[in-house]
Amino acid sequence: MKNIILIGMPGAGKSTIGVILAKVLGYNFIDSDLLIQEQEKCLLKDIIERDGLEGLIAIEEQVNADICTDKTVIATGGSVIYGSKAMEHLGQIGVVVYIRLSLDTIVSRLDNIGQRGVVLREEQTLQSLYEERCPLYEKYAQIIVDGEGLDMEELMEKIAQMITDDK
Repeated sequence: MKNIILIGMPGAGKSTIGVILAKVLGYNFIDSDLLIQEQEKCLLKDIIERDGLEGLIAIEEQVNADICTDKTVIATGGSVIYGSKAMEHLGQIGVVVYIRLSLDTIVSRLDNIGQRGVVLREEQTLQSLYEERCPLYEKYAQIIVDGEGLDMEELMEKIAQMITDDK
């Protein structure tokens, strides 16, 4: 059984939905941001302070490209799509699902963006980040799920349904 890889903007619910989806399907669960923190022995925001954005993105690509598992739901960090090697690997070991939400919904969910280790360059707004990333999410996604207006349970059920329909 292949893995299910969740991609999307910070605040899209990848980690929350991933845990529930894994329980419902009888899969394991991995949050790749936690793998990064475990490997580096510090928080994402501290990695950004220590190594800069490019450093975090390089570490993120290495960690995601090294994931070797099956029957696992993998919640990735929002910036995973900047690492083509990692995205190619994830696409080979599972089905990549993009949780698509509007910018307004993302903004309403992200209270403290700095605490989350969100990769914003100097002078970059959340809107410009959203506009930069959405085409990349769509490029790598094998399934796109529109999560707008759905609660976590409804979104999880929609993803589960689309994955079983895709087989």
